[in-house]
Amino acid sequence: MSDVGGISANQLKTFIERIERLEEEKAAVLEHIRDVLAEAKGTGFDAKIIRKVVKIRKMETQDRREEEELLSLYLSALGMDEGVE
Repeated sequence: MSDVGGISANQLKTFIERIERLEEEKAAVLEHIRDVLAEAKGTGFDAKIIRKVVKIRKMETQDRREEEELLSLYLSALGMDEGVE
């Protein structure tokens, strides 16, 4: 391949092929995650809640606290604050 319109066709092809490989790897990882969630569900855990816990664990402490405070505020404003801390 050669340059076309100032674009290196070889370099472009290399980038695209790398992205395609990463997309395949991503699909495989997502399948593994689904398998683990199914296994957890099979032992009595709630997969939806596990996903939330994973999301929360990725957050910075300050961001998590801010989100929790806003959620509590919004629930309170809607009269849904019973049992929410």
